[in-house]
Amino acid sequence: MLTVPGDSKTTVRAELESLGLRGLGAVAVNLPSAALYEESLRRGEGKAAQGGPLVVLTGRHTGRSAQDKFFVREAASEKHIDWEANKPMAPEVFDRLYDRVCEYLRGQDVFVLNCFVGADPTYRMPVRIVSQYAWHSLFCRNLFIDDDEALNETPEFTVLCAPKFAADPARDGTRSETFIIINFERRLVLIGGTEYAGEMKKSVFTIMNYLLPLRGVLSMHCSANIGKDGDSAIFFGLSGTGKTTLSADPERQLVGDDETGWSDRGVFNFEGGCYAKVIRLSATAEPEIYAASHRFGTVLENVVMDNETRLLDLESEKHTENTRSAYPLTFIPNTAPGSIGGHPRNVILLTADAFGVLPPIARLSRAQAMYHFLSGFTSKLAGTEKGLGKDPEATFSACFGAPFMVHHPTVYSKLLGNKVAKHGAECWLINTGWNGGPYGVGKRMSLAYTRAMVRAALYGTLANVEYETEPFFGLSIPKTVPGVPSELLDPRHTWVDKAAYDAQAHKLATLFAENFKRFASHADPATIAAAITPQR
Repeated sequence: MLTVPGDSKTTVRAELESLGLRGLGAVAVNLPSAALYEESLRRGEGKAAQGGPLVVLTGRHTGRSAQDKFFVREAASEKHIDWEANKPMAPEVFDRLYDRVCEYLRGQDVFVLNCFVGADPTYRMPVRIVSQYAWHSLFCRNLFIDDDEALNETPEFTVLCAPKFAADPARDGTRSETFIIINFERRLVLIGGTEYAGEMKKSVFTIMNYLLPLRGVLSMHCSANIGKDGDSAIFFGLSGTGKTTLSADPERQLVGDDETGWSDRGVFNFEGGCYAKVIRLSATAEPEIYAASHRFGTVLENVVMDNETRLLDLESEKHTENTRSAYPLTFIPNTAPGSIGGHPRNVILLTADAFGVLPPIARLSRAQAMYHFLSGFTSKLAGTEKGLGKDPEATFSACFGAPFMVHHPTVYSKLLGNKVAKHGAECWLINTGWNGGPYGVGKRMSLAYTRAMVRAALYGTLANVEYETEPFFGLSIPKTVPGVPSELLDPRHTWVDKAAYDAQAHKLATLFAENFKRFASHADPATIAAAITPQR
């Protein structure tokens, strides 16, 4: 039987009833991590691994269901939402489905977490997470800002997660049994038909991506850290580009690894934790993340574990390649006080180019940074996803986070450009992908060399070196970087077959140009002028 500590919880129950959640079973409010861990094990939601992390499986959904996400179309928000990229749902359709979920939850126990999103008190938002699973509540306690003051705040948004409720598309107006629906008018997020906890995290991020730009704050899918001299840096990048790894630098303090705001006061983390990809995680190359992923209180999603020894197998893709570790920021030894930093001196855009043609480091003008930010390029690798052939596949995700952008992408790119100009930030493109040939022929850039390039950019080492401009992408490449062989810096020099390099570079440049067509009518003249034009 679920025990509920205290009973100032009656207030929370009454507030849930006012939202239509009547007749619930036990309502557990802000249980501590140890209690949530106990409940997860008692209910058979997960298993304990050696060292203490909680290992859970998320069923058939091992990642986000981007095609099942909707926004309720209502008068106050509809003029701000980019409807070319986001799916609408009528208010009455949402109301019917919401009522069905509330009825489904009658008599069931729920776990309630009152927390904050946004480390800067000026932009902090109280949020309430209502979930069926104890491990979901533990996940959110790790990922959001866990603060006792949250219990005394009225939530601005409520996230209701019913993973076992399956929608009927014909009846409920959804695409499938799964749904993630954001209703700005009712200040609700409704999630069902998926056990993947990342949907809760990303839904709250999506809300911030709507609210903050309206206040002149750039909301970013990026990590951030601070050097010893107080210099902030931000790192954009899609999954697999090294965003979390490169920002968790022992020489710098971590602000946050995934979701960040840039206001007139500087940068601030949205979250209180990290959500790191752990497939093939190395204790040597990524010691901080590795150690955090083996601690009590951490939640490991879809990681393979030996049921007898309870040892983890971080190499295995048995359940998915998207294995994840969710842990509090306090598990990383070198974090920035308050998860706040000054204005960035450096903006780094990460990509993992499996075509093997982008340079491992290039300095960007402000306009080029806006262009590559809008492009949001990386590549998927052959063999890592069903349906991919033998060749790499280009992936363009606007602002390095298209599924979470609510406004038109150019709203965010213009905010970035304005802040870069106002605060004099240097911008860089870092390719953590392949050189000497495409995936399957060339080699991936070593993490040691990438770290050396990133540190050279951050610490001003590249300010006075000589640069050259390559012809296909118009990128400015340094001729020397301390600790990196110079022959690696121009990717064309690393290919044996120069004609093959030229053909591959032209192919990728053409893909960039095709992708940018959808932004051209909204982009500013400087960004359009910086756009890549394929060589004839």
